Amino acid sequence: MTVEQNVLQQHSQKHQQTLLNQLREVTGTTDVQLLQQALQVSNGDLAEAVAYLTEKNAKVPQQDEATYYQTSQVASDRYISVGSQADTNVIDLTGDDKDDLQRAIALSLEESSRAFRETGITDEEQAISRVLEASIAENKASLKRTHTEVWSDSPNPHDRKRIDNCPVGLKNVGNTCWFSAVIQSLFNLLEFQRLVLNYFPPARVQDLPRNQKEHRNLPFMQELRNLFSLMVGSKRKYVDPSRAVEILKDAFKSSESQQQDVSEFTHKLLDWLEDAFQMKAEEDREGEKPKNPMVELFYGRFLAVGVLEGKKFENTEMFGQYPLQVNGFKDLHECLEAAMIEGEIESLHSAENSARSGQEHWFTELPPVLTFELSRFEFNQALGRPEKIHNKLEFPSMLYMDRYMDRNRDITRIKREEIRRLKEHLTLLQQRLERYLSYGSGPKRFPLADVLQYAMEFASSKPVCTSPVEDIDSSVPPGGTTGQPLPIPSVVEQEPLPAAESSASGPATASAAAQQQRVPIHKPFTQSRLPPDLPMHPAPRHITEEELRVLEGCLHRWRSEVENDTRDLQGSITRIHRTIDLMYSDKTMMQVPYRLHAVLVHEGQANAGHYWAYIYDPHQRCWMKYNDISVTKSSWEELVRDSFGGYRNASAYCLMYINDKKPFLIEEEFDKETGQILSGLDKLPPDLKHYVKEDNELFNKEMEEWDALQARKAQQEKLALAAAATAAAAAAAAAASSNSTSSSSPQPMSIDSSTPDNAVPQQDPEYMEQPSPTNDSKHLQEDTERAIYKAAAEQEERSPEGLLNAAIKLEYARLLRFAQEDTSQENDYRLQHIIVYFIQNQAPKKILERTLLTQFADRNLAFDERCKSIMNVARAKLDLIKPEEVNMDEYEIWHQDYRNFRETTILMMTGFELFQKTNYVEALMYLIYSYQYNMELLTKGLYRGHDEEFLGHYRRECLLKLNEQAAAMFESGEEQEVTTGLGIMNELVVPCLPLLLVQDAERDLLAVEDMRNRWCSYLGQEMESNLQEKLTDFLPKLLDCSTEIKSFHDPPKTPPYSTLELCERFSRIMAALGRVPTNGR
Repeated sequence: MTVEQNVLQQHSQKHQQTLLNQLREVTGTTDVQLLQQALQVSNGDLAEAVAYLTEKNAKVPQQDEATYYQTSQVASDRYISVGSQADTNVIDLTGDDKDDLQRAIALSLEESSRAFRETGITDEEQAISRVLEASIAENKASLKRTHTEVWSDSPNPHDRKRIDNCPVGLKNVGNTCWFSAVIQSLFNLLEFQRLVLNYFPPARVQDLPRNQKEHRNLPFMQELRNLFSLMVGSKRKYVDPSRAVEILKDAFKSSESQQQDVSEFTHKLLDWLEDAFQMKAEEDREGEKPKNPMVELFYGRFLAVGVLEGKKFENTEMFGQYPLQVNGFKDLHECLEAAMIEGEIESLHSAENSARSGQEHWFTELPPVLTFELSRFEFNQALGRPEKIHNKLEFPSMLYMDRYMDRNRDITRIKREEIRRLKEHLTLLQQRLERYLSYGSGPKRFPLADVLQYAMEFASSKPVCTSPVEDIDSSVPPGGTTGQPLPIPSVVEQEPLPAAESSASGPATASAAAQQQRVPIHKPFTQSRLPPDLPMHPAPRHITEEELRVLEGCLHRWRSEVENDTRDLQGSITRIHRTIDLMYSDKTMMQVPYRLHAVLVHEGQANAGHYWAYIYDPHQRCWMKYNDISVTKSSWEELVRDSFGGYRNASAYCLMYINDKKPFLIEEEFDKETGQILSGLDKLPPDLKHYVKEDNELFNKEMEEWDALQARKAQQEKLALAAAATAAAAAAAAAASSNSTSSSSPQPMSIDSSTPDNAVPQQDPEYMEQPSPTNDSKHLQEDTERAIYKAAAEQEERSPEGLLNAAIKLEYARLLRFAQEDTSQENDYRLQHIIVYFIQNQAPKKILERTLLTQFADRNLAFDERCKSIMNVARAKLDLIKPEEVNMDEYEIWHQDYRNFRETTILMMTGFELFQKTNYVEALMYLIYSYQYNMELLTKGLYRGHDEEFLGHYRRECLLKLNEQAAAMFESGEEQEVTTGLGIMNELVVPCLPLLLVQDAERDLLAVEDMRNRWCSYLGQEMESNLQEKLTDFLPKLLDCSTEIKSFHDPPKTPPYSTLELCERFSRIMAALGRVPTNGR
């Protein structure tokens, strides 16, 4: 076969596949034989083929649109619209007239065919042109924006400087994350990199390209060389691929704007590269058949063996990216097995001549780079739109292709038959095991061994009485007994609190101490008090010893038999699984190893999402994540999480394997003279080396100009500070001169001139003591005085020390009851007193002692002699506490934690109150900061903060409400409303999304999905061009998959509250809110 014939045959096969793809996407039919039949019936006329298939599918029940909608995680740092593999527009007809549907489809296809006849440009090329135009237009529009973009270049060039020899990223120039993922995967194939870098256009076409292909491909190849050279030797952290994308766009002419599946771009990219290298190969040949390095690298061959209507056939076909269906399979081998066998193939290797049809594929030649295209998009015929398949699909890091090779056809068939037989036997064993593990005839089923055990326990139980209701005394309250008080629980170990308590012991004190000794703590809000008497077990009323003996013997024997049978079945199932897994593990079937080189990942829905790549670095022996400008080290575990599917809607759509026996694919190039590995600029030919040096010089100049600008700014600031200092000195001198005339003996400024000489050197916490008793300390002062008066009334000893010990004991007992009390949501005793907070969080005893002593040493106590004497004793005891007895750093940390708890509470209450008033804009920052502060507190203990779920619910609801408001403003179409709505999203909602994503909480993830889906739903709607531009500008930020926490506004200022005000306001707000709904989002 000549080269021209081979090209014609390949073009015919591509055209046939294009027609099949169009029919599949327009009609939703996935049966390949039915699609081929339709083409045969219509003689290749697409309109007639669609009409034929539509009539066949007319009786298919329509799916309700409500059943289609499913929330899904769309996390991406760039937006790109993803279509299906067809090159047709989706027509959404809401009417029931099927003739209208057929006419609309036929008209669309007729227009496509007419456009091809008139221009010679296929729908596929037009679709590529449209998405590239959209990319470039979006990029140009971004240059006109006045506001700062989240992903815009940092003004400081040092932030954009490459660190050592780290891989270079690619800037997303507008919906081109697909370009970055594909190019990075190919660039890191060092053989491909060398081919591109050392490509030179044929000499005969340097002056004037002969045809459209040369006019398109040669400039693109030059820009691809430039891009690769920058990725090799640039000093920048990332480079801009705009010029390569611009040439792709200029290759086609279209005025519309539509985006297409990234797999189509990969196909077309390889086609252009193949064409470019084919021209070079034809020029370089010397009487031999030209070899195209792109074909040698990426294309293989398989043998199709089959039967069509009873007639056997066998032919060889070439393939590039090998397509695989994902739906219904659990791993890559299952996908491959299904792809290699189509239809009924029993007759393929049997002597019978039947009318069955089917075929097998056997690889005769595998390419060095083997690429699998995973089909994760399917067309929903009822809704007229594509949807993504999120099923999990596992794939290995090392793939052995021996079982699919033509030379192993016979042994593979034998093994497949053996696996089929084993799976049939496995199904029978699993059915038998299920009968043992799910026994019963009703809706609830239990393991049979457990049923027998329960029966044995029932038979062996002894009845307590003749009737299950006779022993219940209706006069006794449920859950307790009469006349016996319950012990009083305690939180801390009941040793004397202050050292002076030992002198105030007595019979009452000893009794109380014995009663409260080491009773387990009752933790509020989490622990329920169970009744002391549990209900009795049911038991048989009448059973003789002989009956019990016989029954126990039978049940015991039967249970042993069941357990043995279950173990045998489980063992047999495990052995069969292992046999199947090891079926191809012998050395003869492990001679064609392919190692995973790159995984291209898509995250999002069928209509929107983001692409990135995981690429293996064999020199560092680790996986790298290439996500546009970001290139980071990764791991196999992260790759599995993001690529297998079933997690955040991220899954692999393309797998690139390389032949592990061909190391030249990833080997570095060596210098022929020195034997050293070539790196950096040494890898480049002279023209590209000069190009990279010029770009690096421009970047160096940019950094120098930045440094000079910063130096000038620093000098100006220094001069301004000096001028300000001079002015301040002059003003101070003038003020001193003025003061000297009015006072000849100035006094130093004192915060509190009335402080006594014996004042405690440490400043007391502000919530325990204030300069004026009118604020928060007044409430605490009243509690202290109440404890003193009560102690004076109960104690015979009137000495100040004895009264202090008694008062501290009474105050501690009161606070201990608060700490142990099971309160409602509206009452949080931790806000009433710091000791309650300390008790519930098990603070050290010495911290409690010093805090109580500080309370009684308050200078603002009443001015009667008794209180003054007690205050002086407390202050003396504080002075006597040695540094080694109380760790003051730890003491301050505990008090700071309580201050943080109060501040978090005030932020939370303010946020709740604003939320109730539907002031969601102001409420958000209060809820965001209170949630973050609360999380920090909860890391130290369960009772350090508030209910995380409750607070998280309102944070989540506030974001959803803001999203709804912003979306409604956008839908209004009014310029001011749209600007305000997008401002809410950009300034408030979008920066908060990483906070919801980073915790991995299911409800938070679903909320993010809801918000993103609301905005993505606008993609298919008609709207004004200015709205479309703003939506395209906004969506990448909303779909940002990064969990990096961006900077927020400063924390809101919290007003001071007294303890009484804080508790009252907290109770009022919490009562108004109520509990979080169990199914709330």
